Amino acid sequence: MTKNIIVRCVFVFLWAMLERSNMQIALPVTASTCCEGDILLLLDSSGSVSNYEFVRMLCFAAHLLRPFSLGCGFIRVGLLQVGTNPVLEFGLDVHNNQDSLQKALQSVSQLQGDTNTKAALEVAQQLLTEENIPKILLWLTDGVQPGDVDESMSELKQQGVSVLIVSMAHGNFDVLQRVVTPPLESHLYSVDIDDIDLITEDLREAILKIIHVGRLRAVHLTSHSAVLLWCPVLSAGSGCYELWYNVMSMADSETRRTLPGNSSMIKLINLQPDTTYTAFLHPKSNQRLFNTLSVNFTTLPDVLSPVVVSVSDSGPHQIRVSWCPLQPAQVQSYIVEYGAIPSGRVQTVMLPSQENSRLLTGLDPVQPALADLRLTIVEPQEVQVTWQASQEGLKGYWLSWEKENSHESPSKAPIFSIYLPPTSHSTRLTHVAPSSQVCVSPVYGSGRGGGLCCTAESQTDCSQ
Repeated sequence: MTKNIIVRCVFVFLWAMLERSNMQIALPVTASTCCEGDILLLLDSSGSVSNYEFVRMLCFAAHLLRPFSLGCGFIRVGLLQVGTNPVLEFGLDVHNNQDSLQKALQSVSQLQGDTNTKAALEVAQQLLTEENIPKILLWLTDGVQPGDVDESMSELKQQGVSVLIVSMAHGNFDVLQRVVTPPLESHLYSVDIDDIDLITEDLREAILKIIHVGRLRAVHLTSHSAVLLWCPVLSAGSGCYELWYNVMSMADSETRRTLPGNSSMIKLINLQPDTTYTAFLHPKSNQRLFNTLSVNFTTLPDVLSPVVVSVSDSGPHQIRVSWCPLQPAQVQSYIVEYGAIPSGRVQTVMLPSQENSRLLTGLDPVQPALADLRLTIVEPQEVQVTWQASQEGLKGYWLSWEKENSHESPSKAPIFSIYLPPTSHSTRLTHVAPSSQVCVSPVYGSGRGGGLCCTAESQTDCSQ
């Protein structure tokens, strides 16, 4: 005798989203990825700028910035519009990938109004405050009546901000010459708006010289790995790199590697979670001497999936799902996905990291299962099937079995199904395959209830 109880279920998936993780994927190292710093676009959005000029300046900025890697440890970009009142279109921490930045630049609308550059520069001073990284204010303007900006620009430069300017040919060049950061030949451009694309490469090169960082960096940190990046100073035939790293408090745990001269990155694996490491990189060449680069980094703590996940029955239309332990320091939020099996609509709930239980409501009620199923062998290949089920809301029954096929082996017997009305409580099946499994499921208005299956070997009782 084989007994198979078919029940109607609700699936529940629980996902934990990490709180802190540097998810910047390590790209092939180029001049544009060997950079770190803040670039604030100061965009003249006043009425003296035509809409055509405004759109062209935005397109120029988008093309200029496209090669740069964005995010923590790379380049941060903000956009501040100049009008009667300054408008911060987006801050330096908003966009950490190029797709996001490019879409944001395409959706910027012009303010019109007066050219109140001085008020915008006061906002810029509050934004460009990050210490120990290069900072650039890139002013895109028509240069018409820029206002009294000398003092504000001087204060910005005292903060360590490099001021670069792109102006249309009809601007006030004298003011711009006073406030730009030297050298003028690479930091100040006066160009007709239709020719602005001609200066893209030169201006990008000027930006690279300011924000280029010749150091070893650790990115894409996880609990057990880290990616080290550096700007290449060797080539395949000019030398090699010696790399060694260890747990900061355990110098005797040192691991050493020799890397080819055309290397610019390496992924360290099998690291300990929540541990601070020190890594060193020394370029070796017969042509010249190089300094040893170093970096300290800390791997992320291990974030375990919830050890215990439980589901409790709270009523015909709801269930409660609970999990533990909580990990608020490592988890940003939990995502619960649930739905009826086999084909229910999937629903999603996002919960804060401090919550470890949620009542899922609005569920379809679980339908009553078949109460009893009996098979009686009447004669070879003929079976009498009888059953019992709850009658409330009953619409009928699905019955399936394997039918004898003289042209095929029993293992390939075809499966037949029939639908019977709710008044049926028994039926006789003929040409039943040897050891055929007979299954009966009740059907209700809101779905199929749990069924029972029995094997047609002898008189069989499959009641629950």
